[in-house]
Amino acid sequence: MDSRRKDRREARLKEEIEKYRASNPKITEQFADLKRKLVTLSAEEWETIPDIGDYSLRNKKKRFESFVPVPDTLLEKARQEQEHVTALDPKSRAAGGAETPWGQTPVTDLTAVGEGRGTVLSLKLDRLSDSVSGLTVVDPKGYLTDLKSMKITSDAEISDIKKARLLLKSVTQTNPKHPPGWIAAARLEEVAGKIQAARLLIQKGCEECPTNEDVWLEACRLSNPDEAKGVIAKGVKRIPNSVKLWMQAAKLENDDFTKRKVLLKGLEHIPDSVRLWKAAVELCNEEDARTLLGRAVECCPLHVELWLAFARLETYENARKVLNRAREKLPKEPAIWITAAKLEEANGNTPMVGKLIERGIRALQREGVVIDREEWMKEAEAAERAGSVATCQAIIKNTIGIGVEEEDRKRTWVADAEECKKRGSIETARAIYAHALTVFLTKKSIWLKAAQLEKSHGTRESLDALLRKAVTYRPQAEVLWLMGAKEKWLAGDVPSARAILQEAYAAIPNSEEIWLAAFKLEFENHEPERARMLLAKARERGGTERVWMKSAIVERELGNIEEERKLLDEGLQRFPSFFKLWLMLGQLEERLGNLDKAKEIYEAGLKSCPSHVPLWLSLANLEEKTNGLSKARAVLTMARKKNPKNPELWLAAIRAESRHGNNKEADNLMAKALQECPTSGILWAASIEMAPRAQHKSKSADAIKKCSPHDPHVTTAVAKLFWRERKVDKARSWLNRAVTLAPDIGDFWAYYYKFELQHGNEEDQKDVLKRCIAAEPKHGEKWQTISKAVENSHQPIEAILKKVVVVLGKEESASENNDH
Repeated sequence: MDSRRKDRREARLKEEIEKYRASNPKITEQFADLKRKLVTLSAEEWETIPDIGDYSLRNKKKRFESFVPVPDTLLEKARQEQEHVTALDPKSRAAGGAETPWGQTPVTDLTAVGEGRGTVLSLKLDRLSDSVSGLTVVDPKGYLTDLKSMKITSDAEISDIKKARLLLKSVTQTNPKHPPGWIAAARLEEVAGKIQAARLLIQKGCEECPTNEDVWLEACRLSNPDEAKGVIAKGVKRIPNSVKLWMQAAKLENDDFTKRKVLLKGLEHIPDSVRLWKAAVELCNEEDARTLLGRAVECCPLHVELWLAFARLETYENARKVLNRAREKLPKEPAIWITAAKLEEANGNTPMVGKLIERGIRALQREGVVIDREEWMKEAEAAERAGSVATCQAIIKNTIGIGVEEEDRKRTWVADAEECKKRGSIETARAIYAHALTVFLTKKSIWLKAAQLEKSHGTRESLDALLRKAVTYRPQAEVLWLMGAKEKWLAGDVPSARAILQEAYAAIPNSEEIWLAAFKLEFENHEPERARMLLAKARERGGTERVWMKSAIVERELGNIEEERKLLDEGLQRFPSFFKLWLMLGQLEERLGNLDKAKEIYEAGLKSCPSHVPLWLSLANLEEKTNGLSKARAVLTMARKKNPKNPELWLAAIRAESRHGNNKEADNLMAKALQECPTSGILWAASIEMAPRAQHKSKSADAIKKCSPHDPHVTTAVAKLFWRERKVDKARSWLNRAVTLAPDIGDFWAYYYKFELQHGNEEDQKDVLKRCIAAEPKHGEKWQTISKAVENSHQPIEAILKKVVVVLGKEESASENNDH
């Protein structure tokens, strides 16, 4: 209905606007047709149009004006009006300075200074007041708020105060039983600096409204400290059931004993005030607090906070009794059941925790309480923060499935666990995964999520136990076996890792991943013979191309050139389309100096794998070494024709031209490359490097627009610019962003580590090194060149990182020498 009315209203409004515009056209619309006809005017006609004359009044000749001298009396009067009096007159001193006799206030130039403010305040007061049959009605709450922030900053505001005083006087006279009127009048006098008048007004308000606690509280606030206690005492005599007055009376006392005495006196009059009981208990020692709470729960049996506080102060046995009594009085309160579970857990009775939560939920459902799953999850997180892990697990187990459709359970529970993990509630997330795994025993994704949680926040023992359990229910899941073996290997327990892989092979006999994992374990632990045997068995069982490649890598490391060549030849006969075997065979011949043979191998490989860029790049590099730039250029041109829109091939051609000093040709190629691959991060990064210093900022801005600020290559290029300009904080921020965006690229880690070696402290350097080792980078142009070298095959990540940093330093020095 509302939407239909709104549509009709808008349509009617639109129609009225159109009708009005039709009947009252704008001047521009009235002359639109004449303006269009101006096109037909010739230049001569245009020139003949006369100029409009200036008939404004300001240019008319002024009539004769006469001037007369200003009399001295007028000047003296003006001086007196501008004068400020800084001393009290005798009448004011006689009144003690608290009152200013009417008519003795120094008069200021109200027309110049106070007229504006007076008008504004009068408008406000007119809006606040409304004359109804001689009575003036004021919004007291709004006016009280205004009075709190009101300050007199000049003499001009005195007239405003007078108006407000008259208005509030009218309020209090016409309706003397209206408490906010008296409070507002007193506050006005307080703002005006007449504290004595304010006290007199509020005293009169107490006489007129003796049963209103706000008036008494205001009187207490305005009184001096010696009289405040007397005022509040009169107030509590008049209104003995006012909690606010008793709290204020206690607040006025200086020592805890007297405060407690006042509060207990108040409790005699208001025994069901939870606020007074809480305030009294906070002032007591433990023994007295226990006694008070025992009485409090009798007087206020429906307040769960008092029951829980009472239970916390009692011994284990007495606390159980207290909670049982609380359950009888408050059968619909879940906090009592949760507290009971925490109590049992704290006293070592863990098996009872789950039973209590289960019984509690059933009892609450019998009482008609709706079990809100989200609220109970919050209670579980609160229990975890309080250290009650068993209670947290019991709550999750009994409530996580409530209100969730069967087909949505897996997705919902995993999302809940991830949210808890983000909030730092690890035990709650662990409990959710544990319950989910009881329902979905064979779901590999949940086992993996749970394993990741244990890996990040658990111990090695808990992770090992979880993975053992996982492979029992999912023996065909390779990734679970491999994760278990890797964790054992990282812990330094190689025999256990071997045992896990043997079990995995028994469970999945034809799994290549497990064969390769076993090979890697032996290879990385300097057991090449074991590795050879494993790969030989894998080849016998019909291994894939990866098995042949790993076999050749082992032989290369052992220095068995003929065996390596033989394995590569056999592998290529079986898998001619696997480019890495062609690449390894060509690199073997290059190492041996057989460059012509290497060229033949690369060319043969490109016939089988024309779309694999590393082969083209290797052939181009070889041609550049042996036959110069022209041959390499031809190879790269052919490569780009076969593989259009490939930024790596464009970059190789640009670098080849730059190495031979053809900077202009390199710039031309870069322009073409960016036209063909406008969003390539590696090309834009190279473009920034090649640009003159004056164009660095504009190139960086263009790169970020084209590639988005989330491209790690562009991010690193911009970071290097900040680095050169000595903007250390910005450079560090951008390098950190680069390694966050692409943690697998080792070159970015090398730049980051080199930067910290130059500008960071030891702690920053260790942090970058630690994060790099955890990321285990595998890619990157310079990283792969060094990590895949034969001499670096078993080097740890830290050593490779430092070697890459050395290479970067040499390249930087070489480029600086070329610039000079």
